[in-house]
Amino acid sequence: MPKQARFELLFAPEVIEHLHAIEYKYHNLIQAAVDEQLVFTPEKETRNRKLLEQPAPFGATWELRFGPTNRFRVFYEVDNKKQSVQVLAIGIKERNRLFIGREEFGK
Repeated sequence: MPKQARFELLFAPEVIEHLHAIEYKYHNLIQAAVDEQLVFTPEKETRNRKLLEQPAPFGATWELRFGPTNRFRVFYEVDNKKQSVQVLAIGIKERNRLFIGREEFGK
């Protein structure tokens, strides 16, 4: 069985600010989910990973949902040539409202 290609995870500088708006107790959960879900198959659609319709927050083409009641969102872009995943934003979904950093997006 061939070994899966590993993608390098890159984080936009703004992601640090986004994490500051999220309670610290969730940071390990976020890092674990990003590592587990995006390192090997970032473009495989699943129940919690989907291709986004444009326009999407931060110009992302993919969204990963996870955590308690799927409240966390990671928006990312995949570069197959460079074998990398660029994490563009991390946010929290509360009901029908999305918060990235201290800003509300969406409706």
